[in-house]
Amino acid sequence: MIEDGATDRGSVTTVRRVGETIRRPVGGWTPAVHALLTHLESVGFTRAPRVLGTDGTEEMLSLLHGEPALSPWPPPLRSTAGIGELGSWLRDYHDAVRDFRPPADARWQGQEVEWRPGLVIRHGDLGPWNSIWDGDRLAGFIDWDFAAPGHPIDDLAQLAWYAVPLRPVEQQRRAGVTGERTLRSRLDALCAAYGAPAAAVLDALDDLQSREAARIERLGRRGHEPWATFLARGDAAEMAAERAWLRSERAAFLGGSGG
Repeated sequence: MIEDGATDRGSVTTVRRVGETIRRPVGGWTPAVHALLTHLESVGFTRAPRVLGTDGTEEMLSLLHGEPALSPWPPPLRSTAGIGELGSWLRDYHDAVRDFRPPADARWQGQEVEWRPGLVIRHGDLGPWNSIWDGDRLAGFIDWDFAAPGHPIDDLAQLAWYAVPLRPVEQQRRAGVTGERTLRSRLDALCAAYGAPAAAVLDALDDLQSREAARIERLGRRGHEPWATFLARGDAAEMAAERAWLRSERAAFLGGSGG
């Protein structure tokens, strides 16, 4: 947790804690994100920050109490129950957001498609680093700046990518979760908790990795942040390598059937 009065300079934005609030710089996407978070509050979805206002320079959000899952991950996230809790959270979020209709003038950071019926507003950055754990309990997810229209399964695919994790061995070691059998059981638990077949999630992840790498190349070469930073540190090449690795391991994650 960020200590009161402290500043966290992350890879994308700078965050300050002031008392029981979080302050973040506003952007062109802030009104749309605030409309989303206000909708979640109105339908009783509690495991996301609440909007407390803006001063024109910074937004003010409520504080989710707990600690982010940084490497190595905390014990709850390394358990099958923990990965299942992530799947349940995402199911609940998608149920809560399904009736949300974005404002006509909504702008989303890095938006790729226009909202239409059948899409939802994805969180867009579902990595463990944005999950907040209060002991063994998932308090929720923070950092909604990459929220944008998309297909629900893409959120689930991103969560599987980073939280199973469906990544090569070095990333598994950093998380403290390794082994083919362990990863397969975690993927199964995540998909069961959400209610989606693993083969469909792997298909969606293959497409998501391709699109994300292409977006980093396209926007990064134009100098748009944060994609220029992502490109400079090699994220696009890393994603291509991870996609190739996952394709080679697909049959193992599906119990040898290949889907």
